[in-house]
Amino acid sequence: MTHDLNNHHRDTLAALHAHPVSHNIRWVDLVSLAAAVGEVDERHDGRVKITIGGRSQVFDRPHGKDLDTQQVIDLRHMFDEAGYLAPSHDRED
Repeated sequence: MTHDLNNHHRDTLAALHAHPVSHNIRWVDLVSLAAAVGEVDERHDGRVKITIGGRSQVFDRPHGKDLDTQQVIDLRHMFDEAGYLAPSHDRED
């Protein structure tokens, strides 16, 4: 399903699936990717509700510019369940 994403979104999706967990995925990049494949709702309390493939989860903005480890893991699961696997897993050889 990554063929509909631009290169920047594919890079962010690949970073979400990196092992070991990447510690330099920018929040703004994740929000852009999530908006491209689902819905992003910034709530009045400063939290952000992300919906991908019918599954929603509410996240606190990270204190810095990058996602923390638990956010990466939670988002990885959301994207996987919606069929957005790491780009290398999405290729037809």
